[in-house]
Amino acid sequence: MMEHKLTAGAIATMLQGGKIEAATLQVMSHKKVAGDADRYRLLISDGCHMNSLAMLGTQLSHMIHDNQLSPNTIIRLNRYVANTVQGGSKKVFILLDITVLVPGAQATKIGEPTMYNPQAAAASGGGAANGAAALPAAAAPAAYGGGAAALVPPTINPQTIVPIAHLTPYSNKWTVKARVTSKGDVRTWNNARGEGKLFSFELLDESGEIRCTAFKEQCDKYYDMIEPKKVYYLTRATLKPANKQFCGSITHDFELTLNHDSVLEPCADEGDIPGMQYTFVPISELEKMDKTGLVDIIGVCKETGDLDRIMSRKLNKELTKRDIKLVDQSNTEVTLTIWGSQAETFEGTTHPVVALKGARLSDFNGCSLSSGSSTKMDLNPDLDEAFKLKGWFDNGGCNAESMSISKRVNRNMDNFKTFEEAKLENIGGTGEAGYYSVCATVLQLKSENCLYQACPNGDCKKKVLDQQNGMYRCEKCNQEFPEFRWRILMQMNIADMTGNQWCTAFQEQAETILGTTCEDLGRLKTADMEDYTRIFSRANFKQFNMRLRVKMETYNDESRLRSVVASVTPVANDLETHKKRLQDEIVAMGGSLDKMKMK
Repeated sequence: MMEHKLTAGAIATMLQGGKIEAATLQVMSHKKVAGDADRYRLLISDGCHMNSLAMLGTQLSHMIHDNQLSPNTIIRLNRYVANTVQGGSKKVFILLDITVLVPGAQATKIGEPTMYNPQAAAASGGGAANGAAALPAAAAPAAYGGGAAALVPPTINPQTIVPIAHLTPYSNKWTVKARVTSKGDVRTWNNARGEGKLFSFELLDESGEIRCTAFKEQCDKYYDMIEPKKVYYLTRATLKPANKQFCGSITHDFELTLNHDSVLEPCADEGDIPGMQYTFVPISELEKMDKTGLVDIIGVCKETGDLDRIMSRKLNKELTKRDIKLVDQSNTEVTLTIWGSQAETFEGTTHPVVALKGARLSDFNGCSLSSGSSTKMDLNPDLDEAFKLKGWFDNGGCNAESMSISKRVNRNMDNFKTFEEAKLENIGGTGEAGYYSVCATVLQLKSENCLYQACPNGDCKKKVLDQQNGMYRCEKCNQEFPEFRWRILMQMNIADMTGNQWCTAFQEQAETILGTTCEDLGRLKTADMEDYTRIFSRANFKQFNMRLRVKMETYNDESRLRSVVASVTPVANDLETHKKRLQDEIVAMGGSLDKMKMK
């Protein structure tokens, strides 16, 4: 039986506002939070004391489902956030990253822990119990400004709660009680004035909505804490005139910025705060509307396109996008384009109901929708419209013939060329990026040095440096992390009947070609190099339909055409479509399918 020594005094220190690094704790039990579909509370012990206000981050809920946190499991607490609720009377810990050291089946209860009593601790000397050092004033939670007084966070006074619609720069000592309706991705900037990061979220109460932004240190402090659909108290934020360029459908004249004095606390009593309010438009009505506005729409995801990468001339950077088809009871389809992390993580195989507030309507490809920075998207929302729509789809709507108001839904695989034709037409050779599709066979893959350890923070994909102490540093984010993500940048040589060329495949495209994930590749690379090499070998001589992005680039005074795989589909996955395209090409060149069949 494996034994681990628990970090005695850790719970007392954490409850008094101190910071504990990599504490070893024991899970005594867990319980599902009432009214929350996938939130769990843990009873944890340090061998001396127990605490039942440890909330498991929703991204770790799978550990409960997989029975990884059974009673007596010993864990290492890698990262957590401490929140104060109920006017400062209680402290809740949100566990963001934990490692199982000993499974519950292989461990027994350690010590005779009791529930921590702050009054008893104060009476016995004021310090942390059982050998834990008393906290200096500097250890006070930064969320409350630091200093000894910060050990007792400010009490939320109901008399200071102000409706969002009434917030003005002349408001004094205000607090808002509001629901987070959306949370954006962490974005970075780097210009002549410096560099940094930020994220924005939107708040809603019964009076209206307002946008709030967190920069740099506040971005790190609050990003993991804030969860969409949850209700929070917010006070001491900076109010300034709203930048309408970024506020989307929010009409408030002002916006909020979090600062070092800001206080953000979860609110358990959320009954009087409404959820997202929609004004849904049937898909069949979109064609009649002004194509430059924002609309609220709800539909079932009937079909999901591949992840695509395009180069934005305006932003001068590569963007990720995905097209999905939405359908509703009017038997009308529309194409919705989603971007960034929404596109990367979207899972449409279960045909979820998609509700959008503030989707951008345009006449691109006939009539289509796209998500913007202010668009709020909710999958399978708790709405009557969603239940009715899902019932219609599951009971025959999925098989009904529907009409698309988007003329060209899937542009991933069009404009087929041979390599020779692309060369003669000088696609990408003028300095502007060009796109074409090709049916090509993989001749060679470079497996050496194609995998790298990347930053796990948001959309950052930069390589991290192994600090040789269990931490990995990202120079771009200027942070250290206890983990990393495997990413791939694969060089390969592909050929058709007219020639061959080298090209680059990134993450999703490389995974499609290899038929496995980067995480699996990473495990094999460290455990079984023979199997790792075999995965690359078995991809050789397979045929794919690829959409290539090509552009002439100059490096060290030498110009060359760089090709990147924007999307890829195995030919074997859809032989009928492949055969139909070849037949169409034969007819377009003046050939006869009947004569070919006779031969």
